[in-house]
Amino acid sequence: MSRIKSPGWVADFQKFIMRGNVMDLAIGVVVGAAFTAIVNSAVKDILTPVLGCLTGGVDFSNVFITLKGPVKDTLAEAQKAGSVTINVGLFLNAVIQFLIIAFFVFWVMRLISKLHRKEEEKPTPPPAPTKEEILLTEIRDILAGRTSEQ
Repeated sequence: MSRIKSPGWVADFQKFIMRGNVMDLAIGVVVGAAFTAIVNSAVKDILTPVLGCLTGGVDFSNVFITLKGPVKDTLAEAQKAGSVTINVGLFLNAVIQFLIIAFFVFWVMRLISKLHRKEEEKPTPPPAPTKEEILLTEIRDILAGRTSEQ
């Protein structure tokens, strides 16, 4: 039976993929996707409704400038009519959503940072001296006693 020899680059690619930093990146992407879902839900389902109540339900999505074509009352109507528009309101909504998400992520990271610091602040007792350290301490004490006698 003859064995099919794979190209040399296949082994190099396998080594590359199995490196720690590539696997860390892959795990980071997966965790990042999960975290993105959490942040988006927190913004969409918790913060945005509260802000909507506080601002009286202000929605900028229908703020647009018609460059070419029929002028309509809503962006959906203008787009349906084939008008060319500058969607200022959608851009403002995206900026506001970005700021909300950035604010939320800031507070989550700040909380995680404080929890992490509390774990680090716990004092750890010093390790017990090794046999060598005990022996060296005894030798030092003996030598110190001899020099003080002279």
